[in-house]
Amino acid sequence: MDGRRRNPYELTEETPVYVISVAAQLSGLHPQTLRQYDRLGLVSPDRTAGRGRRYSARDIELLRQVQQLSQDEGINLAGIKRIIELENQVAALQSRVAELQAALDGAAATMRQREAAVHASYRRDLVPYQEVQQTSALVVWRPKRQQQSD
Repeated sequence: MDGRRRNPYELTEETPVYVISVAAQLSGLHPQTLRQYDRLGLVSPDRTAGRGRRYSARDIELLRQVQQLSQDEGINLAGIKRIIELENQVAALQSRVAELQAALDGAAATMRQREAAVHASYRRDLVPYQEVQQTSALVVWRPKRQQQSD
């Protein structure tokens, strides 16, 4: 969820609105094929209180993808199920990576702010220590003699 409140009457691609006959017509498949895909777990639509199937726009797209993989690519239904599972897993992992990246970016920004606060708190009367070059010269120091006043 993106943190915004959604209108309960807003239709999205996830909203289950199509009965099986309409979903079959939209996907170009027979209703019995949709029931079979549901039994196999390929496309599992939402259910009403009376146990009737309700398909979303995303379900219709997935039905078309299953048909394309089966008829055009010659992939069996078990293979298609595995492909769908892997695609769902990749999508979940991509979402998790995005979450972690956002958390990392936030932590880095906080660290930069704290570092700037520490630098701003440094005493300005202190100067950085610089290494003095070592020489072999000998320096003799003698205190000045005070002159006696008369």
